[in-house]
Amino acid sequence: MVKKSVKMKTNEKLNIDFCGLQFNSPLVLLSGCVGFGEEYTRISGFSNRDVGAICLKGTTLEPRLGNSPHRISETYLGMLNAIGLQNPGSQVVVDEYLPNLDFSETRFIANLSGTSIEEYEKITRIFDDSPIDAMEINISCPNVKKGGLEFGNDPIMSAKVVEACRKATKKPLITKLSPNQTDIAENARCCIEAGTDGFAVINTITGMAIDIEKRKPVIANNQGGLSGPAIKPIALLKVHQVYQVAKHHKIPIIGQGGITKFQDVIEFIIAGSTAVGIGTALFYQPLVCSKLNQELTEYLEKNNISNVLDLVGTLELNI
Repeated sequence: MVKKSVKMKTNEKLNIDFCGLQFNSPLVLLSGCVGFGEEYTRISGFSNRDVGAICLKGTTLEPRLGNSPHRISETYLGMLNAIGLQNPGSQVVVDEYLPNLDFSETRFIANLSGTSIEEYEKITRIFDDSPIDAMEINISCPNVKKGGLEFGNDPIMSAKVVEACRKATKKPLITKLSPNQTDIAENARCCIEAGTDGFAVINTITGMAIDIEKRKPVIANNQGGLSGPAIKPIALLKVHQVYQVAKHHKIPIIGQGGITKFQDVIEFIIAGSTAVGIGTALFYQPLVCSKLNQELTEYLEKNNISNVLDLVGTLELNI
């Protein structure tokens, strides 16, 4: 039996509202980094109460085996990955994984990935009939009906995906925007008009690593998504650009990309993020969230700030 979401005891300075959901902390564990929510419960000292939400691994309509290895490669200040959306399929996640999650401890967000608009809509309907708190739409997926062009690189196609998902659920929808596009702010505007409730900014940046002995790409897929501290400056700029559009509609943002210390968290919030995503850092600092919460609280107390939300979008540009 899945436990129903209840109001959780939280640190008032870190307690935030995101798309109508109460988060214990602005910290969000990113999709692909914690499996389907059960992996980190095995680590001694880890608590779901340390985070505002957990984004589950990317889920497709049918099961997928993912790409051939190598699928991960460490790079300078970052990591390349091309997992290929390995997952058991949406219905299996709902039937077999969600019942094992404790919804009284934190929020859980499903991550939806499709190869057609129709597939996105079907996946949304499956998760709509589940206790999941919200859904993140991964639009950085290839549209098989359009020759493999990613939905996220075309504002019109991005909006069509959001519109289809919006018709299939009343639960909060968070659109994950790709940095690999010409105008991320225009894409955000189209997605807002289509009905998104929030944004995740940004997804990974396309990159490559080469084995100089074999003279071949390290990743079997040839290219992968770059994450980690190397992409932080890019992510900050993209958050700022999306915020200029989102703030007029009160659409919150999960800022993400290279966050490893509390100063990074503060930077993203000042740039316009309501919440921040922790991903690559978890691979070498699995208990980093507890440390970040403590340091964030100390920063807020030192600066006489009553709640972390008071910092959102307070960036003052140089004239």
